[in-house]
Amino acid sequence: MATGRNKLPDFFSEDGIDPVESATGKRQPHTEDSATSAGKAAKTGLSPKKKAGFYLSLEILERFNRKFYELKLAGIPIDNKSALLELALAFALDDIDKGAKSRVLHRLGR
Repeated sequence: MATGRNKLPDFFSEDGIDPVESATGKRQPHTEDSATSAGKAAKTGLSPKKKAGFYLSLEILERFNRKFYELKLAGIPIDNKSALLELALAFALDDIDKGAKSRVLHRLGR
């Protein structure tokens, strides 16, 4: 019979699995829940953020890092790499929305 000591994570939770909690079995104190985070983001005009995981080629990653630091050295007011990537992705998605005139779709062979 299982004791209540080692509770299994809720795999259907909206928050996902906390890696620290999974590794140590200890619950981490949450400073704010996702609803509070979304509420704060709405008040500041920022979108709520979520970590994304995907792979990039080494060439693109090195180019991205180099460009980020070039912009910083040039005095361009860019907060962090996430802000630059989000902006670049927004431009790419806007371009895809152009349909037949899209440079991204052209590169994909469409």
